[in-house]
Amino acid sequence: MKIWKNTGTLDAFVPELSQQFVDPADAEVAVLGSRPVDLDSMPRLRGIFKCGVGTDNVPFEECARRGIKVGLPSEGTASVIFEETASFAVSLIFRMLYSNVGDLDAWRKETRVAAQKKNVLVVGLGNIGSRVVKKLEPTVNVIGYDLAMSPLDVLEELIPKADVVTLHIPLEEGTRGFWGTKHLGLMKRGAALVNTARGPVVDEDALYEALGQHRIRAAFDVFWKEPYEGKLREMYPDPFYMTPHVASTCVDFLEGLAEDYRAFVKQF
Repeated sequence: MKIWKNTGTLDAFVPELSQQFVDPADAEVAVLGSRPVDLDSMPRLRGIFKCGVGTDNVPFEECARRGIKVGLPSEGTASVIFEETASFAVSLIFRMLYSNVGDLDAWRKETRVAAQKKNVLVVGLGNIGSRVVKKLEPTVNVIGYDLAMSPLDVLEELIPKADVVTLHIPLEEGTRGFWGTKHLGLMKRGAALVNTARGPVVDEDALYEALGQHRIRAAFDVFWKEPYEGKLREMYPDPFYMTPHVASTCVDFLEGLAEDYRAFVKQF
């Protein structure tokens, strides 16, 4: 089986993936991360295996037309992804809430408001967002919002109340650049934006401008192009904290994904 890949996610768990790497024109199976794939360059392709639950870069319609099978993480593996990503998002949220607690050299302590009085707005209440809500509820005041359940004017009323906004929405045509100048402008001074969904749901230029004005802060695990080398890197680690798309990257997820991959390629 001739394999093409645009991710090294499984290399340590499926040794043959680190040894096999063919040109797109010869590929029979493509292993995808979060970057796009050009099916026109793969005339022999028979299958696509996606290393994650985000499917915005999987061309389902074209695959169906060409008879290309698509493999996704199994239900058990997906559950691990949802749970671990939610936990990682919560860790970033608390990093933002406790980002300014004092100065070690001066031994100065900053007075802060108790976490239980902080408002965290969870935008998107699907598999991951709903878990984030449950994890946060014992500690902070959680406000949930979902595009499918409430109109946008409700969201616009909630944004100014939030100390942290955390995004858990899919990347679709209607959500590309969704969190732009308007929504960033509604965030109150000192608030933080957390994104573990997809980079392009946020307008990169608008975020750069908002951070440059020192109005808000942000913590992102996902970016517009990965590996990310864009202009926001100059603002790391404050006001723009970054992690290299690792929210779901735990051993349990990778072991499950490796089993799912092996089961998928057996079809061919």
